[in-house]
Amino acid sequence: MNEKDFFIEELKKRTKKLAVDIIRFCNSLRKCEATSVITYQIIKSSSSTGANYRAACRARSKAEFYSKICIVVEEADETEYWLEIIHDAELSKEKEELKRLTKEANEITKIMSKAKNSTYGNKK
Repeated sequence: MNEKDFFIEELKKRTKKLAVDIIRFCNSLRKCEATSVITYQIIKSSSSTGANYRAACRARSKAEFYSKICIVVEEADETEYWLEIIHDAELSKEKEELKRLTKEANEITKIMSKAKNSTYGNKK
């Protein structure tokens, strides 16, 4: 396995782990009306991040890759947004886990944004 393939596989694992960790984290949130909506949204966005990244890796063309990676960036950023809402609304007592998840979502967003921008730059 070359370095690029290794990096791709590691990102697949990271995006999947983020979704699983978000699902587990949601079980610890304070129970209130807003929590069910937020939980639904963040589980959708975090799992979509990984699913669309896997789809991007199977893209049949640069245009298809670009289209999928754009979705990945949006979904990763949305995941980060919901984590910020959880923080600001004080829905979690697990401050360190919330901080870790926010950092991970932010790092994934940056990595995917760089891939998106590199692809866009190469399309010109």
